[in-house]
Amino acid sequence: MSSRWLVLASLSSISLLLYFLFLLFTLQIKSPLLLLSPNNNPILLDNTPRPQTQFSLLIGILTRPDLYDRRHFLRLIYGIQSSPIAEIHIKFVFCNLTKNGQRILIALEILRFNDIIILNCTENMNSGKTYTYFSSLTQILPRSYDYVMKADDDVFIRLIPLASSLAPLPRTDMYYGFVIPCTSQNPFVEYMSGMGFVLSWDLVQWITESSIPANHTYGPEDKTLGKWLKMGNKAKNRFSNKPAMYDYPGTNGKCSHELISDTIAVHRLKRWDQWLNVLTFFNVTETLKPSYMYHL
Repeated sequence: MSSRWLVLASLSSISLLLYFLFLLFTLQIKSPLLLLSPNNNPILLDNTPRPQTQFSLLIGILTRPDLYDRRHFLRLIYGIQSSPIAEIHIKFVFCNLTKNGQRILIALEILRFNDIIILNCTENMNSGKTYTYFSSLTQILPRSYDYVMKADDDVFIRLIPLASSLAPLPRTDMYYGFVIPCTSQNPFVEYMSGMGFVLSWDLVQWITESSIPANHTYGPEDKTLGKWLKMGNKAKNRFSNKPAMYDYPGTNGKCSHELISDTIAVHRLKRWDQWLNVLTFFNVTETLKPSYMYHL
């Protein structure tokens, strides 16, 4: 009788254990996962499914090594932005370092932020830097992207509107930006302004492999890139996003207009008061939560 009772008790214990494990499994699926920290305080891990991004975008901001303050400022600007439909990575791009101080300070930036690409070139604006940027990506990046953007460091890009405008567009043979001349709406007339233009990854590969860009690297970088695409019969899918992309009011004639709510990019922000006007207009700090730790 005693052994029979022990068997029944064991079976009952196993049943209770299985039932308890089933409850834990059910709760883990239907609720955030509950863990305990080393001091036995509960930790909630949110396992709510996240929406899948539709495409990936690399934004390379062409700048110069010594512009430390500008990079740190732009990290603030883009660090508070993201898009639920796009995986967006932002890198600062410049040529070889030439000063000992740069090697120390920029090494610190790389260790802290890992957002810098140093190209094998001499710093320049219209003598091949943009070619070196695009032609280097397939060798130096650990992965490919659907789109690659070249942007200036005096442009404010709003990532959510940018991603929304790119989402329905082709992923191949695609050239996107602000078409020059300023008065034109036809993306096939000339070329996209250097403020910020986007290429699909296959065009980046073509720039890397074709002799056309390699033999025509000198001249205004945005105009030169448009020339490559025309000579190579490339970029059959072209999109100019006016008036959502433009120069800051009053800075560049017909390429400028007043700030508008559906802006994607504002260019020629050379002074702090211009940046502050733009950031105020778009209320970029609206998500700041009240706190007793600061008084604004």
